[in-house]
Amino acid sequence: MDVSSGSWVNTTHDWSGAVDLDHLASIRQAPEEFAPGGPWHLLLEVLAYAADEASCRGGGRCLVTFWPDGSLSVADDGRGTDTREDEHGRIVKKPIMASKDLRFFDHPEAERLPDGRPRRGMSVVAALSEWLVHTNRRVDGAWTQRYEYGVPVTDLEPVEADGTTGTLVHFRPDGPLRTTGVSMRGRCERLAQVWPDLAIEVDDRRGTGTPRAQVK
Repeated sequence: MDVSSGSWVNTTHDWSGAVDLDHLASIRQAPEEFAPGGPWHLLLEVLAYAADEASCRGGGRCLVTFWPDGSLSVADDGRGTDTREDEHGRIVKKPIMASKDLRFFDHPEAERLPDGRPRRGMSVVAALSEWLVHTNRRVDGAWTQRYEYGVPVTDLEPVEADGTTGTLVHFRPDGPLRTTGVSMRGRCERLAQVWPDLAIEVDDRRGTGTPRAQVK
């Protein structure tokens, strides 16, 4: 049976290519277009995927963490990013970080994020971040991979299973974007009205001593 990646059906991303360098470059050339509002918009791009998963499953949870180095992370309890085995027995992860989301990127009228801006996909977050680490836990295994400005700099590396499923996306926006951020903690509190199936917790570790807060 032919199980090559070229024969896999594309729904949200093109399985035939792991990295679209031209796509990533076009995003990096126009950060004001693809990340208006800086890290807040990037955070919304990540949360939209967690909200999609929660909606499909009839409910879900995620934890948003603000880190002292200016990075952010989103950990959800979904099924994990789709992975498949190719004809050589290698694990292939859906290329959500380094290629365009076929549903949104060329169709800005398709969906708006809570900031009123078009949803473009996770590749925007990866392309406009100094680094991004994507850890993926599924029932059949767990892997992690690091990207720099959207380009993978490590292979898909196995991590020890812990009995959970879901994704962890930890990213540090590019320097200029970090200076354009809004007060994100308060805005997270209002997202329950937009994504009622997603319960969001916030953990602010930026030196304020503020404990983890339940958003919904």
